[in-house]
This record gives sequence, C-alpha cells and structure tokens, in this order.
Amino acid sequence: MTEFQAPKGVPDYLPPESARFVAVRDGLLEAARRAGYGDVELPIFEDTALFARGVGESTDVVSKEMYTFADRGDRSVTLRPEGTAGVIRAVIEHGLDRGPLPVKLCYSGPFFRYERPQAGRYRQLQQVGVEAIGVDDPALDAEVIAIADAGFRSLGLDGFRLEITSLGDDTCRPQYRELLQDFLFKLDLDEETRRRAQINPLRVLDDKRPAVREMTADAPVMLDHLSDVAKQHFDGVLAHLDALSVPYVINPRMVRGLDYYTKTTFEFVHDGLGAQSGIGGGGRYDGLMQQLGGKDLSGIGFGLGVDRTLLALAAEGKTVTGPARVQVFGVPLGADAKVRLAVLAAQLRAAGVRVDMAYGDRSLKAAMKGADRSGAAIALVAGDRDIEAGTIGVKDMATGEQVDVAVDEVLTEVLSRLRP
Repeated sequence: MTEFQAPKGVPDYLPPESARFVAVRDGLLEAARRAGYGDVELPIFEDTALFARGVGESTDVVSKEMYTFADRGDRSVTLRPEGTAGVIRAVIEHGLDRGPLPVKLCYSGPFFRYERPQAGRYRQLQQVGVEAIGVDDPALDAEVIAIADAGFRSLGLDGFRLEITSLGDDTCRPQYRELLQDFLFKLDLDEETRRRAQINPLRVLDDKRPAVREMTADAPVMLDHLSDVAKQHFDGVLAHLDALSVPYVINPRMVRGLDYYTKTTFEFVHDGLGAQSGIGGGGRYDGLMQQLGGKDLSGIGFGLGVDRTLLALAAEGKTVTGPARVQVFGVPLGADAKVRLAVLAAQLRAAGVRVDMAYGDRSLKAAMKGADRSGAAIALVAGDRDIEAGTIGVKDMATGEQVDVAVDEVLTEVLSRLRP
C-alpha cells in the first residue's frame, strides 16, 4: 500500500476513464450553452451562513453533511455542498439582477458532502448545474427541464424518467404545512423525526425508512392543496413539456433534499442504479434571493450528477468517448530526428492537432508500442539518416502502411489525412 491515498469517498479520474468523465460533463453543459446560459465559476468554499440560511437548517445537507471549518481568521467557512446558493450570492454581489432578465448561468465542478461513500455517491461529487433567475414563467421552468433532458439524451442515455410535482407557493404552503403537521403529530414518531416535523414537515415524507413510509402513506400531499395561482403555474409547465415532447411522470410525494424549493420540483431517476436512483434534479426557488439579502426575484435550476450519469450509461451498456487523446505520435530515432519531429509536433499542435512523442531515446520497438497505446491514427517515424535524406515516414496505424514523405510536405500530408 502506498504511503498516501486519496481521502475516503474522493475519486481520482485518470486516463483513459477520465476521457469519459470529461465527455459526460461537457455533453451535459453543451445543452445549456446552446440555450444561452453563460458560464460561471464559483468559489469552492463560502461563508457557512450562506448555506445554513440558503439550503435550510433542517436539511440533512446542513445538519449532517457539510464540511465546515474555521479558517485562520477564525471565520466559519464551508466547502460548497451545492451550487444554487453560491450562484444567487454572486448574482446579488455583482448586480447581475440589475441587467436583462432572466440571468441564465451554468457551471460544473466538485461539491462536497460528508455522506457514506457508495457507487456513484462520493464525498467529493461532480455536478453540472444551471440557474435561470429573475422571471417567473412556466415556459422558463420547461426550458430548464428540457435542457437537462436533452443533455442526458445527447449522451445516448434513454432509460431514465422525469418525475415532477409542485410544492406550492406562499399562498398555499402555510395551510398545507399545518395540515401535514396535524397528520404527523398524531403518529408514533421518534424524537428526531418529530423534531423534523416541527421544523419542516415535508422532510418527513422524504424519510426512506420503511416503517415511517408506511405510517405516512396516507399523508396529505401538496399537489391536492395547491392555490389557483400555483396550480395554473404547474399546468403551464406541463403544457410546455408536452409541446416540447419531454416525457414526465407526476410524483405527488416527491420531496427534494433542499428547503428552498417552491412550485415546480423535479428529479431524473434511473432504475438501473438501485436504491440511489437519482441522476439529477432541481426546481423553482422563489424567495431564495430575498432570503439571501437580494431582491425578491424568482429562479429555477438543476444539478445533474456526472458520476451518476456515468453509472446510468454503464447500466444501459453504453459509453461515451471524447476525442482521442492523441492523433499523431512522433517516433524519433536519433538527436537530429528528435529536434525535427519536435518542431513538426509544435506546428501540428498550432494547427489544432493533438500530438505526442516518444521521449527518452527508446528503441523503435518500444517507441512504436507507445504510439500504439496512445491511440494515434498516424505515427511519424524518422531516424537521423531519414532527416539527412529529407524524408519522414508517415505510418497509418490502422493499416500498418508507411510511406516516406518529404520533410517540407509532412505537415500538409498529415492535415489532409486527418481532415479529408
């Protein structure tokens, strides 16, 4: 065993598997960028109070899973457990909400939760997210959901389903909360669950324990108690999804793990992943910006799990591949050849071609093995005598055919082969 290992639940992404990771992450982001979402890079850690207030103190994320520590100035900071609160903070701080609305942003990167590590569920988890802030329009909700759906499908994933519900708004949530608490307080709940019911009763409906699920099977659901405004909004979202041919299933018992959700709430589920079946989800969070000290603007967004998506693809027997790590591999046999091929490699790279070389004066056999492993389509093979004679061998790695090409014409020859 090596002296140092990555912390438990923190994966390394190494070639060649890392190419699949990057292809999934970029594929999910591309769908958002095509809809006009601009990239935002967020701090890895923020003031702890941002997440406590933004995500909700009753959530497992805040109460059990955050990586919180005092910095050298004795300030309490937390590694970001999710992206929305940080995006809202950035929008308020930099006045993006004073420009054209909605503010449409997308991002990707690591997020941190102290959970029990298991397949595709890590303590450092990789997510892609989007946020659309400043306009309360069912059409925008549908756009955000359709982007996630398109992102998954662009990777070839199709064995998932979209579950959707509405969690109501300020006009109907308080009455429903009271109704749900009346129901829950009549049950024989343990002390911690009773406390959760007091703070945020919706959380109890999210309890995974069979005994609690059984007790709450007949609990009232928000979807049956929506105000006219909230119902109209939800019906509008569904109508737009129908028009966009995005399939969905209404799940009235759905509760997401964050407190800020209102109205439209959704999750993408893949049954090929067992109990931990979620591959992404999100919802509308009207009121969050005001809660974090900004204007009273609405917003909607999602977070999609890159690791979970990779697992879902594997469950369907599918894979995604990015571009080949290397297209051309240089095999120099001698000092002059090394200099000439290094210059040629630089010229090809400047033309947008991915090029690697054999270093360390390896034998022809060892260098060709390196070319083979690199996945390159073309090998450039030259010894000092070849350079003296003014030629370089251009080898097709698929057929094994090699031709001698004049040094000055190699660049054109390689580019024409790669871009017929």
